[in-house]
Amino acid sequence: MVKINRSKTPPLSLQAESMKSNGQYNSADVVLQLRMDFHDKCYICECKPSDVVVEHRMPHKKGLYHDRKFDWNNLFLACYHCNLIKNKMDYQEEIIDCCVTDPEDYLRFELVDNAVCVKVLRDCDKARSTSKLIEDVFSNHTTAQLSYGSTYRMEQLQSTMNMLYEYLGRYMQNPNDSFSFRVISRLLDRDSVFAGFTRSYIRMHINEYKLFADRV
Repeated sequence: MVKINRSKTPPLSLQAESMKSNGQYNSADVVLQLRMDFHDKCYICECKPSDVVVEHRMPHKKGLYHDRKFDWNNLFLACYHCNLIKNKMDYQEEIIDCCVTDPEDYLRFELVDNAVCVKVLRDCDKARSTSKLIEDVFSNHTTAQLSYGSTYRMEQLQSTMNMLYEYLGRYMQNPNDSFSFRVISRLLDRDSVFAGFTRSYIRMHINEYKLFADRV
């Protein structure tokens, strides 16, 4: 999870749809703007989903909280897997709003012994809950469907981190390797997949990779 700069102006359909008895919060303009704002990534796991879901950070309880249902600032881009897990009661209220708060100030994302570990840096309810949720989406095997989703995301994360390790090794051996430098820099961009993890890795090893300090 990384900081997202949300567009300030809500998509036009939201106000019109909110006036209807069966209005939709996920019209085409909403999905398009979320995909642009969120770099086409799920805000929770940071993969690029083929199954895009418009997620409510604060649940609207099947329309009980009408304002939440159509509130542009409450709509996030997610994948079906993460949306399914987040719908558990554990995560209903206390998730970091990555459009307001920089998650990297509160959490450190690590891949340790083939397991995701999200460490809380500033202790608060939202940080603890977000940490638990992100670990959950990479490790939930309670059903065959969730197990497949978790395994897929773990494999994609491992592939991304292995690429980071490989190109860091190449660059450290040859500081004139401009291609490796560009690959590493791209992996550290917030709009790249699993940027929370790649950026955390550099910050954890900042003495070794000082040249990339200004990129994280």
